[in-house]
Amino acid sequence: MLFTFVVCIPAWRTERMSYVDIGWPWGLVAIGVIALVMGQGDSLRVAMVAGLYIFMGGRMGIFAVKLWHVGALQRELPRYQYQTVRWERAGETHVPLARQVEVLSQGLANASYLSFPAFIIAANPSPSISTVEFLGFGLAAAAFVFESVADIQKVGFIARAKAKGERRSVCNEGLWRYTRHPNYFGEWMVWNGLIVMALPSLVHLFKTEGVILAVLLTVGLGFVSRLLYFTLVYGTGAKPSEYYSVQKRPEYANYQQTTNIFFPGPPRG
Repeated sequence: MLFTFVVCIPAWRTERMSYVDIGWPWGLVAIGVIALVMGQGDSLRVAMVAGLYIFMGGRMGIFAVKLWHVGALQRELPRYQYQTVRWERAGETHVPLARQVEVLSQGLANASYLSFPAFIIAANPSPSISTVEFLGFGLAAAAFVFESVADIQKVGFIARAKAKGERRSVCNEGLWRYTRHPNYFGEWMVWNGLIVMALPSLVHLFKTEGVILAVLLTVGLGFVSRLLYFTLVYGTGAKPSEYYSVQKRPEYANYQQTTNIFFPGPPRG
C-alpha cells in the first residue's frame, strides 16, 4: 500500500523512479513499527531490532523528503537514469511497464526479504540477550554511524565545492578516501549486523518450529546480504552512479584507479 501511493503512482505519472528513495526507507520504518507493536518476543530484543529499522529508514527517509521538498526529485536521479540506459541497450519497448515492474520489485523486496531479520528476531521469546545478538547489534549500530558520517562528509564537501565554484571536483576526503562509496558499504554492513543478530533466533526456530521453516528462513537471511550487495554495487548503487560521475567529473577516472569501489582499503598510488 505504501509503495502504491508513494512510488508506483508518482512513477507512472512523472515517468521517474526516484520516488523509490522515499518509499523504500519509509517501508523500513513501517517494518520497525510493526515489529515493535506486534513482536511477541522479549521486549528488549524487540526494541533493539525495531530501533535499528526505524533509525535506518528514518534517516534516509527524512533526507529523501527534504530532497523532494526542495525540488531535487523534479528530475530523475542519475542512478535511476541509468536504468533507462539498460533498457535501451536491452531493446526494451515497453518502458512504462518496465518502470512499474522495477519499482514494484523493490517494494516486494522491502516487504519480504528485508523484513526477515526484524520478524525473526522479534519472535524470539528468550528472556536473555546472547553475546552474538549484542555483537550483531553493535555491528549494525557501528555501520549505521559509519554510513551517516560518510553522508555528512559528502554533503559538507559538496557545499564547500559549490562555494568555491568547483562543482565538478571529486570527494576523496574522510571515509571517501578509502572507498568510493562508504555510505553504500555502511548500509550493507548494517544488514549484515542484523543477520548476525538474527542467528540465535534462528537456532530457537530450529528447536520450536521445525527444520523446514528454519532452513527456508536461513536461506532467506543469506539472500538478504547478497541482494543488498548486488543492489548497492550493480543495481541502483555504485556502478549506475559512476556511469555519470565519469562523464561529469574529469578527475573521477583517476579516483577510480586509486580507490576501491566498495570495500574500504588504503589508496593506491
